[in-house]
Amino acid sequence: MPENPATYRCAVTRFALDPPALLTIAGSSRSVPQAHQLVAPSSIRSDAMDVLLGRVRGGELTEHAALDLHERMTELKIRLLGDRVSRRTAWRIAREHDMATTHEAQYLAVATLQADALIALDPKLAALAAGVVPLAALADFYAG
Repeated sequence: MPENPATYRCAVTRFALDPPALLTIAGSSRSVPQAHQLVAPSSIRSDAMDVLLGRVRGGELTEHAALDLHERMTELKIRLLGDRVSRRTAWRIAREHDMATTHEAQYLAVATLQADALIALDPKLAALAAGVVPLAALADFYAG
């Protein structure tokens, strides 16, 4: 792992996503580079729906725009993981890093097991990921 995971730069092909990253990619007019694969915990679409609901309630999005974005995010090809090994790894990460729940640890577990780097636009998840998994920016994703 590089000294500063936030500056991870290489020919990454598998990216783990957090819900804000999923929504950003789904809302972009840019296509997903063919060389890349997306991975995430099996809960990501539900977690992204929670983000959308918060944005509607907060006045950032209309309901129509949120549901349109939901439709686009469900069309993205993502390998969803929620198997025994992923859950066990999330448990281990949560215990090792004194996390209150395994929710965020699931994103770190998927990144650890199946990705080259994590795109975490949620500042809390990005902070938890520092030193645990390599982080990548959206620019790294689109550079492929």
